[in-house]
This record gives sequence, structure tokens and C-alpha cells, in this order.
Amino acid sequence: MAEEKWEDRMMKWFEFGHLPESLRDTQTKVSAAFHKLAEGICEVIEPGPERTVALRKLLEAKDAAVRAVVHPGG
Repeated sequence: MAEEKWEDRMMKWFEFGHLPESLRDTQTKVSAAFHKLAEGICEVIEPGPERTVALRKLLEAKDAAVRAVVHPGG
């Protein structure tokens, strides 16, 4: 049960269903890819500090990719 709570706590940052209609098309594709990878990490890697680091770094990458979609070229 503790593992499930931990996964839920991290996985909430990879959700994308809340995106406004104007951003859904491209951002959903980008966000969905990161969400799928985060789920895969949680399936393969046991909970622990290194998995947390992996998910946090993946989250940083997802945020950068979404920003690149919103503001192409910076």
C-alpha cells in the first residue's frame, strides 16, 4: 500500500488531462509520452531514492519539452 501512495504522489506531475483545449493537441502528445515512460519506470524500478531521482529528472525534461511547445525557439 505504501508503494501505491508513493507512485500516486509522483505520478500526479505527469498527468495531462487537465490541459486547456488550445494546448491539448501537441502538448498531449508530448505529455503522454513522458507519462508512459514514468509509468514504465514505476513498473520496472523498485521504490527508493534513485527511482525518485529518475522521476524528478524525467519531470524536468517533460516540463522543458512542454515549454518548447508553448514557446518554440525560447
